[in-house]
Amino acid sequence: MNTILQETKFIMNKYNIKANKNLGQNFLINETIINEIIESSKINKQDLIIEIGPGLGTLTKEIAEKAGKVICIELDNKMIQILNDRFKLYKNVEIIHADILKVNLREIIETEKQHPEITQVKIVANLPYYITTPIIMKLLEEKLDLETITVMIQKEVAERLTAKPREKNTGAITYSVYYYSEAKEIIQVENNSFLPEPEVTSEVIQFKIRNEPPVQVSNEEKMFKIIKNAFTQRRKTILNSLTNTQIFKNKEQAQKILTELGIKETSRPEELTLEQFAKISEKI
Repeated sequence: MNTILQETKFIMNKYNIKANKNLGQNFLINETIINEIIESSKINKQDLIIEIGPGLGTLTKEIAEKAGKVICIELDNKMIQILNDRFKLYKNVEIIHADILKVNLREIIETEKQHPEITQVKIVANLPYYITTPIIMKLLEEKLDLETITVMIQKEVAERLTAKPREKNTGAITYSVYYYSEAKEIIQVENNSFLPEPEVTSEVIQFKIRNEPPVQVSNEEKMFKIIKNAFTQRRKTILNSLTNTQIFKNKEQAQKILTELGIKETSRPEELTLEQFAKISEKI
């Protein structure tokens, strides 16, 4: 018998709650997946783990056994009550009632790392699917002092995030993720691993934060704007997409720059390397 399923149903009955569809809640009930998340995160007593969206605290409980400290950031008021009840006797669990997109993670991390027993910070999260990308980009773009980010997200999105530039599933976000981290797939998660079952297959993926980006650019924001604009018209050639979105002033300038950089005018955006986008950015 699935003891996590029993435990989840018991807590839901006790507190008279249902999963909130508006908050993208699906409670994880698969012990194998929970163990895989813990194992792949390589959690130890020197780690601060920031868990986003802990829900009923099923994963939190396992993290707390291995980590130095766990900070849970939860938006749903009903879950806050459950988490406070469940972990009130745990000395290494802190619950924060907040929207992760509005939380000053840099401040939290700097404060916690003043404690000598905490040497590394890692993110673990079972993310709501409707807000996956903004959360991941916040974590990466803020250049926080993190080792790894291990998240469960929709498989289709996971494939774009873990692809390398020029691979089949490449999108604009692929280049951003690749710039900040080395991403890999951990394990696929079937629908029946959750209560209630989501309509899509999920996947656990992990980002290992880079110490240095793979390319050097004087203006990151400009480079990512160029990439984003290129992919708004991904079926067009790089010459047309960047001319139409006014990255290039006109086709003459586009042809001149692309020729100088040795980039074929007929290339599609997903055929360019991050280095080539960086060179276009430096030229403009």
